[in-house]
Amino acid sequence: MAMKIARVEPGSEAEALGLGPGDELLSVDENELNDSLDYDFYTDSKSFHLKARVADGIREWDVQRTERGPFGCDFQTYLGDQKHSCSNHCMFCFIDQMPPGMRETLYFKDDDSRLSFLQGNYITLTNMKDKDIERIIRFKLAPINISVQTTNPELRCKMLHNRFAGEALQKIDRLYEADIPMNGQIVLCRGVNDGAELDRSIRDLTKYIPAMQSVSVVPVGLSKYRDGLYPLEPFTPEQLGDTIDLIEKWQKKIYAEHGIHFIHASDEFYMGAGRPLPEADRYDGYIQLENGVGMIRLMEEEIAEALEQLHPGEAGEVCPEEISIATGRLAAPYIEQYVERVCRQFPGKKVHVYAIRNDFFGERITVAGLITAKDLIAQLKEQPLGSRLLLPSAMFRSGEETFLDDLTRTDVQNALQVPVDIVKSSGQDLIEAITGKKLDTGGCNE
Repeated sequence: MAMKIARVEPGSEAEALGLGPGDELLSVDENELNDSLDYDFYTDSKSFHLKARVADGIREWDVQRTERGPFGCDFQTYLGDQKHSCSNHCMFCFIDQMPPGMRETLYFKDDDSRLSFLQGNYITLTNMKDKDIERIIRFKLAPINISVQTTNPELRCKMLHNRFAGEALQKIDRLYEADIPMNGQIVLCRGVNDGAELDRSIRDLTKYIPAMQSVSVVPVGLSKYRDGLYPLEPFTPEQLGDTIDLIEKWQKKIYAEHGIHFIHASDEFYMGAGRPLPEADRYDGYIQLENGVGMIRLMEEEIAEALEQLHPGEAGEVCPEEISIATGRLAAPYIEQYVERVCRQFPGKKVHVYAIRNDFFGERITVAGLITAKDLIAQLKEQPLGSRLLLPSAMFRSGEETFLDDLTRTDVQNALQVPVDIVKSSGQDLIEAITGKKLDTGGCNE
């Protein structure tokens, strides 16, 4: 296989060899280059033999480097080739619950082991071959994040609708034996992998401690577009509470034996059951934050810390202002509590908090990250918004200002006739956005 160069870093050792866009890297020390992981691993050396296809044919170099590190080549895609798509048809897959007519990228199911290491994605292991596992072990790629769902092989085949899904669990044993750090995830489906099956899964996964550092349990997301899909129902508050009880029972046992809590219920369980959130130290350093485990507790901590740094009498008065915040229905009650604390400390601020109902995907979807601009506009157009509207960054495509329905921040601003500020997820970012001043500078921001 060959990797086509899209760009060469100016001043790099690759440029010094005469490599340029369009040239193709073929091998390093006779090792075939399949993607950027191969490229990074094999070129991170003080010396190597490089083979490439250039404009006038095949060329080879014995490279002697001054130091290890990036060699200087960039490729057309982040991976150097295409993402590996998913070979499963999971009963809980949210992509299968998407309506037609959205942008093409929203329908792509990736199950790429390289993205587990590079970006924290969770993978099922079903499309991994022995050579893929061997490469993870050889390169010491970590952590590897695994969508476990259940440790019952037959049930896993049913849940993933893949006859190889059960035997794929054996790959966890190989990673454990090689001491590769891992994290796990269980998407909990009512009447399928909950109750006694969840109890079995937790018990089975504890044998991988300490290589497996944590496992999150998240409730299945159910949109209104489930025609023809496996008939799943949402958990009742009582069932959510029963799951919390089971997980907390295991947390106590595991902590006594290993010094970590290991198994964690996502915030949705506690919110849906009306239970208080766990104390901060039960999250083991918030290792499962990306799965919604501890996000609310961490924000609460960060807001308390930020408010301690904001003293109007010492750092300058905060400008009086009326603003608004829109978020998902799940987090809205907590955001309201935080806003009340801010407004008590800075009475010149008046903040409206709006919980947006998800009409696009259905009312069962309550997280901010799945709110569309059309729902936002429809529900806010008659509301008092003040001088600014604050929206969480989770509503937007990563690194961009585009919603799921392809409308943009500008579209929302024009429709609602109010400036929109995108706020990152930390408590400090929220406080700074509300007060309009940086914690380290003081004074009113213009």
